[in-house]
Amino acid sequence: MSENQQLSRGLKNRHVQLLAIGGAIGTGLFLGSGRSIHLAGPSILLAYLITGIICYFIMRALGEVLLSNLHHHSFVDFVQDYFGNGAAFITGWTYWFCWISLAMADLTAVGLYVQFWFPHIAQWVPSLVALVVLLVMNLTAVKYFGEMEFWFALIKVIAILSLIIIGSFMIFKGFSTDAGASSFSNLWKHGGWFPNGVSGFILSFQMVVFAFTGIELVGLTAGETENPERVIPKAINNIPVRIIIFYIGALLVIMSIYPWNSINPEESPFVQVFASVGIASAAGIVNFVVLTSAASACNSGIFSTGRMAFSLAKENNAPASMRKLNRNNIPSTATLFSAAAILLSVILNYIMPEGVFVLITSISTFCFIFIWAMMVLCHLRYRKTNPRLAAKSKFKMPLYPVSNYIILAFIAFVLVVLALNKETRVALFVTPVWFLLLGGLYKIFKK
Repeated sequence: MSENQQLSRGLKNRHVQLLAIGGAIGTGLFLGSGRSIHLAGPSILLAYLITGIICYFIMRALGEVLLSNLHHHSFVDFVQDYFGNGAAFITGWTYWFCWISLAMADLTAVGLYVQFWFPHIAQWVPSLVALVVLLVMNLTAVKYFGEMEFWFALIKVIAILSLIIIGSFMIFKGFSTDAGASSFSNLWKHGGWFPNGVSGFILSFQMVVFAFTGIELVGLTAGETENPERVIPKAINNIPVRIIIFYIGALLVIMSIYPWNSINPEESPFVQVFASVGIASAAGIVNFVVLTSAASACNSGIFSTGRMAFSLAKENNAPASMRKLNRNNIPSTATLFSAAAILLSVILNYIMPEGVFVLITSISTFCFIFIWAMMVLCHLRYRKTNPRLAAKSKFKMPLYPVSNYIILAFIAFVLVVLALNKETRVALFVTPVWFLLLGGLYKIFKK
């Protein structure tokens, strides 16, 4: 197919809106929230609120930059404009690695979740089946990717709204559980809002920030969205409402039903709540939700890494073959290359020690933070170098430039938090090796 073809604008408004929701809700809410609550207590609500506000401003910065030039396919094209080809090479391949490592983890998780119902099936079988199905959907048409993400996100939304509705009924009725009566007073009666002190609150940001990784995915859809000037601002502006409803609302209800110190950190609090009202298949229901959530993350990984490799190839930062589009205007070579990397990662996961796998995902978290910082720095450079274009913008970043510097200060704070944690501290020293490697590869590639 011709390299002059353009990506198809097959994503409709409902696809992008649910994609934004799906990007903001990870499996961390369904499975990891018990551990977060155990660490910070009720103050976890404040941690989610602060991080949610920061993510909203990051997305506003990204949105303004994206809408300033709709001919660009991703934010890496803007890195190319404002920071040069070397920075675009490093940023693009770093973002590609972020999603490859997340997809690797989630594809592995798909197999484990299927084993909940079929323990005799080898873990790699459902993982391989899921990868093949998702790859076919991604190669067929972008609308099918959007359609799959729409239904995956809808399942998550229904699960969370069900929890909030059932939980609210339990609270107002004073429903008794094995930990006592359900009441909003459970939020402050068991050691106050900060039962583990400020240290527990600060350390919780590691899990909270990781829960939001992927929220920037909507920024990769600008080149394939119908009417992006209307759809993208709407998706970004709805982020605060979604955070309040889905994260803060769900966790507030959970901790009102069960005091924070009665929630099992090793079990999903969703299972505890559903089981307490007599839903016998509560564990199965939540397992189904996290299965679709993991499949959704892998689906997003295939989509985003394919588009990123395509975007890099357009700037001669990846092999020219990755610029080619198939008859459905999908970057098929780039997508197949990324899917092969994801498959290789799953195979490596069998032969590598668990510690190495944790290290890779930790490096991924650091790299996501780097990507967020580059988005904000791009916005700063855009405003300084294009004041006339910025003046015409209908979707300006609020409180510029103060909000930009607040975001960068928050990112620095998160790096310090990650350095305090034993599991992620090693990645702090290993991650620079990744950037040095990319710098060396860039010089070789250009030669």
